[in-house]
Amino acid sequence: MAALSVLAIAVASGKASYVFLRDGKLQDWGITVKAVTSGTDLVGFVQGLINELKPDVVVTEHCGEDCRKGKKSRSLIASITQLARHNMVLDVSVDRPRTYPSKYEEAEALAEQHPEIAGYLPDRKRRIFDFEPRGMVLFEALALAEEVIKGPPTRLAAAMG
Repeated sequence: MAALSVLAIAVASGKASYVFLRDGKLQDWGITVKAVTSGTDLVGFVQGLINELKPDVVVTEHCGEDCRKGKKSRSLIASITQLARHNMVLDVSVDRPRTYPSKYEEAEALAEQHPEIAGYLPDRKRRIFDFEPRGMVLFEALALAEEVIKGPPTRLAAAMG
């Protein structure tokens, strides 16, 4: 699966991020707050990414019963999957991988694999009353991309129909 170019989009409360990997290597990434104000803004943002990066696969989080996303985030994710299909790009929705005790340990492991985004790691874990650090959504997108790249090939085959 490493030969594919993968654009993964993660949506969180009030923000979204993307990572673009080609041949398993991180090529581009970003976080946006402005584009998540409405579905139209996010669709325009992602359409620009698709036009510029020309991915083979667009990855989003699967919003099934176990999904922890709110109603607005689910709606935004659904608009991204529709956009990918409209652009005739393979759309793969995966369950959010939870293989680490916390998001912070996952982010540290991903930063070791992709040191170019280590600067987005938070200085410390958040306390219960703190807002989640803005950069955490970037690691969520990277985890989704890694789930497709390193996951079973049957996942892509199922997405192809």
